[in-house]
Amino acid sequence: MRIDSYIEKLLFEYNCVVVPGFGAFLAHGKSAEIDKATNALIPPSKTISFNAQLSKNDGLLVSHIAKEKKLGYEEMLQEVEDVSKDWNKRLSYGESIELYGIGKLFHNRDQKIQFQPENKINFLTSSFGLSSFAATPIQREVLKEEVQELEEKIPFIITPEVRETTSFRPWLKYAAVILLAVSLGVTGYRTYGDLQQKQVAAQQDAQQEVSRLIQEATFFESAPLELPAVNIEVTKRHLGKHHVIAGAFREEQNAEKKVAQLKENGFNAFYLGVNRYGLHQVAYDSFDDPKEALAFLKKVKATDSRDAWLLSEK
Repeated sequence: MRIDSYIEKLLFEYNCVVVPGFGAFLAHGKSAEIDKATNALIPPSKTISFNAQLSKNDGLLVSHIAKEKKLGYEEMLQEVEDVSKDWNKRLSYGESIELYGIGKLFHNRDQKIQFQPENKINFLTSSFGLSSFAATPIQREVLKEEVQELEEKIPFIITPEVRETTSFRPWLKYAAVILLAVSLGVTGYRTYGDLQQKQVAAQQDAQQEVSRLIQEATFFESAPLELPAVNIEVTKRHLGKHHVIAGAFREEQNAEKKVAQLKENGFNAFYLGVNRYGLHQVAYDSFDDPKEALAFLKKVKATDSRDAWLLSEK
């Protein structure tokens, strides 16, 4: 039975895989490095080593194979131990054992197990997809010498110190400043002139409009006619002290309607005013003689309204 494929699979997840009765394969983390001989950049990885002293069964390999083959643990342990015995026997005969994807096992002169990793598979899962690549070194000294040679041949174009010593470029700078100032001055003068012309034109238009309005205006050639004076005599109604009241209303409009109604019925009615309760009073008529007032009240109650009453002022 071959168990190298199971060992390879476990090395991706674990750093120690023990083969009972034979030894343990150990995975060690290794940082990225540069191979100076080939200028190759090697990504982070796991290096695989072998330790024959760690041969006691930890159950990892046997349990994994038993689960994959769906067999019992004891049965699988016996098969793995048989593989270990076979490997030890082959190594003692001077043979080498090739473990696919892992490396090669063999005996040295002292009859001790040696391991040579294959290093074709990166067991570090975080570096999955990364591969080594060669970087081309930069020859800085050669480029520097070439640049210096070019500077010696054409210093006017490349060397900045030579450009600063020329006397022509400062004059260009000053000329550009003067040209910019002159341009701004001319532009400002033109703008100011246009503004002045617009103001003069506006003033002329305003003066013409005023003259036109003055010419169209009309005036009286003679004094206005004197109208005859009209004298209007206003007679104020005389009110007695005794009033025959027709009603008192909260709204003045209702009081005015009542006055109009009584006048249509032939009464000399009028609006008396607001009493101390805030009501608008309407009277049939007013009398100085209380006897006349009482007689009129009886007549009103008999002919118009029994709610009429007499209000006498002191």
